[in-house]
Amino acid sequence: MRSEKLIQLSAVLMLSALWPGSAKAATGGEPAAVVQVDIATCLAAVAADDMDKAGPACAAVIDNEKTAKPDLIKALVARGALYARHDQIDRAIADDSRALLLDPALADVFNARGELWLKKGDKPKAVQDFGAALRIDPNHEKAKANHRAMARDLERIGAQMAVAGKPSFNCAGARRAVEKAICANRELADLDREVYAANARVIQEARNADEAKKLQRDQDDFIVRRNAGFGRPGYDLKKAMQDRLQKLNGVDGY
Repeated sequence: MRSEKLIQLSAVLMLSALWPGSAKAATGGEPAAVVQVDIATCLAAVAADDMDKAGPACAAVIDNEKTAKPDLIKALVARGALYARHDQIDRAIADDSRALLLDPALADVFNARGELWLKKGDKPKAVQDFGAALRIDPNHEKAKANHRAMARDLERIGAQMAVAGKPSFNCAGARRAVEKAICANRELADLDREVYAANARVIQEARNADEAKKLQRDQDDFIVRRNAGFGRPGYDLKKAMQDRLQKLNGVDGY
């Protein structure tokens, strides 16, 4: 019996050396105090837009394994918003993403991250996040406005991509050397389509029928000059098309 008591006492002394607080608990003393994670300092520094203070204060909360989940989410969202205000986009996205992993029902955070993706130029991801925000809260005004604007933008981009590299005419019926050259070059094909669209626009905006006819004659003359000049020494098809586009867009006269 005496040897068993000695073993128990030895174990208590070992725990006391490694974890002082546990020794008190094991011997019936006061329990070890639970360290409270202070989120107030983090939130106050973010509210004051103080990057120097917010950095370590929020990190102390976010990196502490004892931080309660609600406080961890608050700190991540707050620091993410601060990063966003200071154009540290990748860091802001990282904090928002971590917060959304902890709670995927945060409509505001989805919308905020969508706006960050938009700043990075990643429109598909932005639309996904705006859509996610609306699935959580169909009445989220900012997400609705963002999603609406982005949907129109993506529709326009999709339409442009559908015709990218295609000229205003059917390449299957191309007979002239200049037409075949345009069909064979993506940049020239895009230029031809832009010239055609710009010409259609200025004719539509003409003040009267006579002006519209004159504008179309100018376009026809350009095509005649283009066809005649292509292949001759010194003729630059790309520059000729760019000059025509500039003129139609109002840079040189119209």
